[in-house]
Amino acid sequence: MKFLFDENLSPRLVGEVATHWPDSTHVEAVGLRGAGDEIIWRYAHTHGFTIVSKDDDFRSLALVRGAPPKIVWLQIGNSTTSQVAQLLRAFTLELQAFSLDPAESLLSLKGPQ
Repeated sequence: MKFLFDENLSPRLVGEVATHWPDSTHVEAVGLRGAGDEIIWRYAHTHGFTIVSKDDDFRSLALVRGAPPKIVWLQIGNSTTSQVAQLLRAFTLELQAFSLDPAESLLSLKGPQ
């Protein structure tokens, strides 16, 4: 599994989770800063990424369209980059199972509010 972090998350997340998900990137790193959800969706689909976002629009797209790409929707409120990385690492097993399940398109992770 490799993540494409949405712009509502810090680009520093890529380094924070590199030991678990080394092929991850951020929308900014691939020239998609400010791009619409549809463009990000297509990029993730074409390049085999799972989108990680706090944006409810991606949750809605996942429910309507299904996968790919898969969406990890973070329900975390205002959190530091380290807290987001810690949340992802805490759910490593669930993320692995999610990536292997062809029927699932959305995984919602809740953290401290």
